[in-house]
Amino acid sequence: MLESVEIIFRTFTSFILLWIFVQLLGKQTIAQRTYHLYIASITMGTIAGNLAFNIKIKFLYFIISIIIMGGIVFVLNLVAVRNHRFRKWIAGEPATLIEKGQILEESMERMGYSLDSLKQALRGKDIFNIEEVECAILEVNGSLSVLKKPQYQNTTKQDLNLRPTAENVPVELVYNGNILYENLTKHTHDEEWLMAELNKRDLTVHDISYAVVGTKGNLYIDLFRDEVD
Repeated sequence: MLESVEIIFRTFTSFILLWIFVQLLGKQTIAQRTYHLYIASITMGTIAGNLAFNIKIKFLYFIISIIIMGGIVFVLNLVAVRNHRFRKWIAGEPATLIEKGQILEESMERMGYSLDSLKQALRGKDIFNIEEVECAILEVNGSLSVLKKPQYQNTTKQDLNLRPTAENVPVELVYNGNILYENLTKHTHDEEWLMAELNKRDLTVHDISYAVVGTKGNLYIDLFRDEVD
């Protein structure tokens, strides 16, 4: 009888601790969008399961394990958000599988992604002809983002009577108040162009939370202090 009561108490405790863990770390923990969150979800689930049923191990040991694991994930989340350089090592980074209509075999092999898996993922996007694809990116969470060639894109009212125009993959230029110089050197939008665009808007780099050049070459800027009416 005492063991049954202890298991009930442990089960409620494990549920509450997991609930607190998800609340503190945000909804992205549920989606498991990054490497470290995926690992943390598995580990925390295992610890919580043992806490509920494995009465041979002291209750305190499980509590300590959950607190330590939660602390590690919290610190990693903080570093990943604030430091772009470490983010790709902690959370992973997207991989381009198709660029300019060409399949990148080396990238596919590096990611362990087969051609059959690629075709299956494209079919999930209602694309049965790989020739329709301009660019395909394998996201950190395992989903495939696809940009079709202009002639295969769905027509909108704005596109009526307009010739198809080529589109490019978005280029991140500023993240968390810092210029991403590696992106500036790889593309036509250099630092001089960026500073000129910011001067037009009376902005400095430190005002910007995120800036990206979109698929049509337009510059999108998100400020640290957003003004929403």
